[in-house]
Amino acid sequence: MRRLNRLGIVLFGSGLLAVHTGCAQSVRAGEMKTHSHWIAEHLLNPKAPPPFSFVFDGMPSDTALAAWQRTTEKKPLDQNRTQHTLVWTDPKTGLQVRCVAVEYADFPVVEWTVYVGNTGTSNTPILENLQGLDARFGGGGGEFVLHGIKGDFCSADSYQPYALTLGAKPVEKFAPPASGKSCDGPRGWPYFNLQMPGGGVILAVGWPGQWAASFSRDDGKGVRVMAGQELTHLYLKPGEEIRTPLIALLFWQGADVVSAQNVWRRWYVAHNLPRISGRPQPPLAQIQVGGAEQDIQYAGKFLRAGIKVDICWRDAGAGGTTWYPSAAGPYKGKDAWLNTGTWEIDRTKYPHGFKPFSDWAHSNGMGFVLWFEPERVGSPESWLGKNHPEWLLPGTSHGALLDEGNPEARNWLINHLDEMIKSQGLDWYREDMNGCGPLPAWRKNDAPDRQGITENLYVQGHLAFWDELRRRHPALRIDSCASGGRRNDLETMRRAVPLLRSDFQFPSMPGVVEGNQCHTYGLSFWLPFQGSGVYFYDPYSVRGFYMASFGMGTLTPENTAAQQKAYAECRRIAPLMLADYYPLTPYTLEHTQWIAWQFNRPERGDGVVQAFRRPECAESTKTFRLRGLDPSAEYELTDFDAEATRRFTGKQLMENGLTVELKNKPAAAVITYK
Repeated sequence: MRRLNRLGIVLFGSGLLAVHTGCAQSVRAGEMKTHSHWIAEHLLNPKAPPPFSFVFDGMPSDTALAAWQRTTEKKPLDQNRTQHTLVWTDPKTGLQVRCVAVEYADFPVVEWTVYVGNTGTSNTPILENLQGLDARFGGGGGEFVLHGIKGDFCSADSYQPYALTLGAKPVEKFAPPASGKSCDGPRGWPYFNLQMPGGGVILAVGWPGQWAASFSRDDGKGVRVMAGQELTHLYLKPGEEIRTPLIALLFWQGADVVSAQNVWRRWYVAHNLPRISGRPQPPLAQIQVGGAEQDIQYAGKFLRAGIKVDICWRDAGAGGTTWYPSAAGPYKGKDAWLNTGTWEIDRTKYPHGFKPFSDWAHSNGMGFVLWFEPERVGSPESWLGKNHPEWLLPGTSHGALLDEGNPEARNWLINHLDEMIKSQGLDWYREDMNGCGPLPAWRKNDAPDRQGITENLYVQGHLAFWDELRRRHPALRIDSCASGGRRNDLETMRRAVPLLRSDFQFPSMPGVVEGNQCHTYGLSFWLPFQGSGVYFYDPYSVRGFYMASFGMGTLTPENTAAQQKAYAECRRIAPLMLADYYPLTPYTLEHTQWIAWQFNRPERGDGVVQAFRRPECAESTKTFRLRGLDPSAEYELTDFDAEATRRFTGKQLMENGLTVELKNKPAAAVITYK
């Protein structure tokens, strides 16, 4: 990590900010040509090894697949996506390898998942080191730089950008820190941008479990990239099938990494952000509620104050404030909420359940969110602990794990949640996973010749569980949480959004304000939709928490005016945060500096600049050169703290820059333009 920190502070800093183009980044014809050529040569070419690998019965997959029967199928999914299915079958053992790939026509993207199944009547020989991605990029020499961000670990430097120069034959390795949470830790973010001479490729590993990736310089000419489930060494029983992580590649050209990231953001919104009735998840505002009938009066205070939110969020609570029975179990006092495993409403607190509250919320145009943590069974005295111990995998830091790879356990969970969604009027299913993660329980349950099987079947079951809930309830929305933003891989983000990007949000945490400014700075390269809650009420602090999902603390007479202002301001700019993103300063946590960024919506000619003068910053003014504007257009700028508007041409704002003055410190500016 010392090397990571040494190389990582300047990503998207002065070197990349020197590139200023006059128009918004769009997909180039050359990028589409490169992507089509790569698919033809590396995925569809029967003479070339496919871009994945494994070892079967001691034989490398390149050798094995070349001797097996191969079939192909092609079919359109819609006007922008074509599916290619490639199947190899071993006539001796019945092992079948099926690669399902999707080629995009509107973005230079291809993705695939590999399924490996036993179609025979006996156990297969050992299959090991199954890699969803094993491919080489580059080949002409030159410098290779790997861009990305850290994962979440409840720290100010969560989501910190890095840039690693891949020198002569180094190997850079990435994985969550033995937790099984896909976005956990300093090297646990499963999204990468590999820059090479003339362009690069963005790579995503979709696996809500323990993945691993490596980037190896190949004789100074190229880079070999491998990614997959971290551990596979197993045989398959008859009828059994495992899969690799989803792999997505986006090809880009040029030298502007920031613009390449905006192509990624556009593809993400167009094809990945969950949709309801065909529309992607819009920005939203939320409040925290208890969910009891008496909480209607409290939630009504927001409406009477003119604060109209989109969702009312009932979280876990702590100790005796939980909505589920939590008194029985090993955890006591403020930790009693960890006694999970009985997913029933505590009728002593909610004699009529949540339906009276959710009905009231619906009548006022709001949805209802309810927190669950079904995977962790924290109490052996819970309903699951007493009635179905055979469904539980022991070994987690805070109890046992409900085995979602077990069809009986998964079907019970689906039906139980289905009934609660219907009976309680739930609009959002919020899923959490606390403690040190599921990996110890997965590994503990594996036999020496079945290493990785528990995790693989579990991950498949977990995704199937979510898919079935969404099939039964097409309007249901899912919020992904795992001690904050630690399970936000691409497979997860196609089904859910992170209403809470990190648990690093509370006033008691040192550096939380500047840390959240930096969370927005880093995470915005990858996830257009993100959220958090803020428990400050001064503009400098609050404005650092403006996101597509926004909420504040308890409404009091003392903070009502501040909350009215903050909710209104965030509502104005939140839609812009799903558009193109440009950092306007280098990344920094230092209190002596400014930090700023821009969101730009070129299709509508509008955007927003957010700038922060930190508490110890001596400079009262700073000039930022904007990006993505029409140089010949005139823009009207509105400072949220000033009455008058100003006008500049796009050329002036991009070449001369926008000068922001903040006389006080700390202070924040929000400036919209159209």
